[in-house]
Amino acid sequence: MKKLIIVALALATFALAPKANAQTKMVGGAAMYPTKNIVENAVNSKDHTTLVAAVKAAGLVPTLESAGPFTVFAPTNEAFNKLPAGTVDNLVKPENKTALTKILTYHVVAGKLSAADLWAKVKTGTGKAELNTVSGGKLTVMAKGKKLYLVDEKGGKSWITIADVNQSNGVIHVVNAVLLPN
Repeated sequence: MKKLIIVALALATFALAPKANAQTKMVGGAAMYPTKNIVENAVNSKDHTTLVAAVKAAGLVPTLESAGPFTVFAPTNEAFNKLPAGTVDNLVKPENKTALTKILTYHVVAGKLSAADLWAKVKTGTGKAELNTVSGGKLTVMAKGKKLYLVDEKGGKSWITIADVNQSNGVIHVVNAVLLPN
């Protein structure tokens, strides 16, 4: 009887346990917890060390730790490596903080837009939709096959490699290229 009660309690505890882990995704070798904010998660991703360093250099940490919600299109280290040699080193210099901030906030949209929300925007229009970025620019979302693409104001393209990485203050979509405003 005692064993039966223990087993019943264990099963009840498991059944009632929070399902937060069901939404946890792995990015850059680290778990991204939906209970943590964008910065708390991003600092653990080995694929986003350049982005985190740039966010720190631009002074955007307090903003991305705030309530939001935000949709962040997060370029990987590999995405930053596609830029011309020396670009990142130049951008993180204090005298280029304004340009760096504009580029980083071009990757952020106010509100929480899931991949399903982005697909819906694309399907209800002409096969593409415009997003207003925090920097004041526009990103175009397009679908091609099973992928969602982002096109920047200069015609550069990126696609979402990992979608719907939920955060306590928004959502991150990992992208494979740095998007550039005009």
